Amino acid sequence: MNIDFFFQYLVAGITYGTIYAIVAIGFNIIYNTTGIINFAQGEFVMLGGMISVALHAFVPLPAAILAAVILTMMIGAIIEILFIRWLANPSVLRMIIITIGISILVRETALHIWGAGVRALPYFTGSEVSAISVGDVHVSPQVLWVIGISAVTVTGLNLFFGRTLPGRQMRACASNRNAARLCGINAKNMVTLSFVLSAGIGALAGCVVSPITYIQYDSGTPLAIKGFTVAILGGLGNSMAAVAAGLILGVLESFSIWIMPTAYKDVISISILLLILFVRPSGLFGNKEAAGLKEF
Repeated sequence: MNIDFFFQYLVAGITYGTIYAIVAIGFNIIYNTTGIINFAQGEFVMLGGMISVALHAFVPLPAAILAAVILTMMIGAIIEILFIRWLANPSVLRMIIITIGISILVRETALHIWGAGVRALPYFTGSEVSAISVGDVHVSPQVLWVIGISAVTVTGLNLFFGRTLPGRQMRACASNRNAARLCGINAKNMVTLSFVLSAGIGALAGCVVSPITYIQYDSGTPLAIKGFTVAILGGLGNSMAAVAAGLILGVLESFSIWIMPTAYKDVISISILLLILFVRPSGLFGNKEAAGLKEF
C-alpha cells in the first residue's frame, strides 16, 4: 500500500478514535462521581444526533444543536433522579443491570418516535465533496470539526474539574464520598450533575459525528461498546488517557482493513477489551484502583 493510502487510513483512524474518546469521557465522568459504569452512555450520543436532526427542520443548525444538547442533559438528569437517586447502597451488579435496562428503554422509545430510518445533519461547513486535499490525502471539513470540538471539550473539562467549585466537589465525591458529605457537599446533587455533564458531552458528540457516521435509533449501542473499550484501555476515570486510548483503538481499527474485511473491524475493539480485562484490568494508563469498581 502506498504512502497516500497510509495517511488516508491514519486520518480516518484519528477521526473515529476521537469519537470513541468523547464517548469514553462520558463514561469516566459518571464513574468518577458514582463508581458505576453507565451503559446508557451511547444512547445519549444517539439522542443528541436524533433530536438535533428533528429540530433542524424548524430552526437553524446552531440552535438545533444547542437545543439538542440541553434537552439531552435534561433527560440525563431525569434518568438519574428516577432510576438512580432513590437507591440506597445498591450493588455494582444492580447498577449495571439498571443502566443496561435504561439503555434498552431509551432505544425503544427512540424507535417509537423516529422509526428505524437513518438520519444525518448537514456538514457544519462545506460539504462531502469539498474535502481538504493534501496531495492525494482527502480530509472532510467535518473531521476538523470533530477534532476541534473534542479538543475544546477535553480542555473545558480539565478547567471545570480543576478550577471551579462544582468540579472540585465532584472530585471530592470521587475521592471519598463520606468525607465529602461531612464537608457539606450534597453528594446526590453531584451524581445528578455527573449525569447531566455526561449526557451533554454525549449529545454534542452525536451532533458532531452525525454528518460523518449518520445516526439511527440503535446507533448508540456500538458507540457505547467502543467508548467502554477505550475507557478500560486508558484506565477507568482517566479522561486524558481516554483520548490516547481512543486514538490507539481508532488507528488500529482503521489499519485492520489491510488484513481483514471491513465487516470484521469491530472484532478489533472486542479483542482489545477482552485482552485488557485479562492481562491489565487497570488499563494502559490506570492504577490498581481502576481495576475494581468503587463502592457506590
